[in-house]
Amino acid sequence: MTDPANAAESAWDRVDTTIPHSARVWNFLLGGKNHFAADREVGERLLAMFPDFAMVARLQREFLRRAVKYLVTEAGVRQFLDLGTGLPTAENTHEVAQSLAPESRVVYVDNDPIVLVHARALLTSAPPGATDYLDADVRNPQEILDGAAKTLDFREPVAVMMLSIAGQVTDKDGPQQIIDTLLAPLVSGSYLALSDGVDTNPALVEAVRGYNRTAANTYQLRSPARLAEFFTGLELVEPGVVPTPEWRPDPDRWDPPFPVVSAVCGVARKP
Repeated sequence: MTDPANAAESAWDRVDTTIPHSARVWNFLLGGKNHFAADREVGERLLAMFPDFAMVARLQREFLRRAVKYLVTEAGVRQFLDLGTGLPTAENTHEVAQSLAPESRVVYVDNDPIVLVHARALLTSAPPGATDYLDADVRNPQEILDGAAKTLDFREPVAVMMLSIAGQVTDKDGPQQIIDTLLAPLVSGSYLALSDGVDTNPALVEAVRGYNRTAANTYQLRSPARLAEFFTGLELVEPGVVPTPEWRPDPDRWDPPFPVVSAVCGVARKP
């Protein structure tokens, strides 16, 4: 299991606090504290252009909680590979999974040095479960698999979590090939949980365009149909690929329908 303490000092050397980073901007939108002035400036600008941005971020986080709950309690999954982890916040993947099944094992993956610095906050697992953190880029899926194999047993089902990370991969970098590579060694009964922003909301499109002008990593909005294609060859769990708040909502939770869809999500099983 990785101990990030020795890597934290060198990680700080990679941090440029003058350039906004998606993980830190997302942390700002979620009400976190791990961001700098450049990140807050971009976050405020996003909210000015698209006031629902913070709500979209919270809905994505709520989907993570519901998806992990489904995967543990209904699908019987006990292993998770969480890509694009972001900075620690409430109800991280391992916290949700291990609250339901303490033996759950989780590997987090991110390439933001600030996330590496805070990785120790993620690695808070008591036996019989386990957590680990990989400092790796999603564009290097084989490196991720090699590292994850030290904690996860690929002879048993694994849930690959890709929340708001496919949008950070350009078409040139081959997001479908990355997904296929990650799923290839996994056994039948493994899952893909994916959510991302879509290009159907003009205000969101304009906000992301402004963000991309100064961001260290640009974000790619895609159509709902294009995101649905990422599940090709897998068995979609009901209700399929839908707006984020509509995926198995909590029975006691009611939200007014959004007039324009800003993000979609889905969970699918590898046959």
